[in-house]
Amino acid sequence: MKKVLRLLLLATLLVVSLQLYFAGRIGLMALVDLESTTFQRSEAMRLLRTQGQVPWRQEWQPLPRLSPQLARAVIASEDAGFAEHGGIDWDAVEKAWERNEKAEARAAKRSVTQPAKVVGGSTLTQQLAKNLFLSGERHMARKAQEALLTLGLELFLSKERILELYLNHVEWGEGVFGAEAAARHYFRIPASQLSAPQAARLAVMLPAPKRFEKRPTSPYLLGRSATIQARMPAVELP
Repeated sequence: MKKVLRLLLLATLLVVSLQLYFAGRIGLMALVDLESTTFQRSEAMRLLRTQGQVPWRQEWQPLPRLSPQLARAVIASEDAGFAEHGGIDWDAVEKAWERNEKAEARAAKRSVTQPAKVVGGSTLTQQLAKNLFLSGERHMARKAQEALLTLGLELFLSKERILELYLNHVEWGEGVFGAEAAARHYFRIPASQLSAPQAARLAVMLPAPKRFEKRPTSPYLLGRSATIQARMPAVELP
């Protein structure tokens, strides 16, 4: 019994120490711009293994030097309630759960062995938390850690800083990270000059940037971009 208690105490101390480490890292982000995230480093290793080199485009830009059209487009496409929620949009999570349940039921009726596509309800803050610190694994412990990191980001950082970190580190193609690199890669202009249509196209690419990089004029991308552009004027910026 004493051994069990010691193990439980040790596990608790390790978990608490890890959370304190993450809290310190997040607190530092309020003052210091990051060079890379866990996701970026894993992508760099993948590129090195598969291509023997690391083609990398990224240039940090403070939020005021990024087009407000891009901020509006990303919020409209990825997280319409960004300015209001506390990091987790529970309504979006519930809707995503319902869609996944229906998709699994349809797959079961068709006797499909391949698992149904999972629809996420992640906010920008949750996406940032995952990219900053976590692997791409899917299990309950990782989701719980993601939730704690999300709440930590919202506690220690302003909405403007969260958006700034997100836009400077999110993936927009093979080795393309951040708004400045994306604007120059796709449109040959700085991110400060992005128009509403251009910003909408970049925002729509975010769920699958590598796929849309190969099909920049796909009917879905163009149609979805028009929808996002129509929503952008109503977006509330933090």
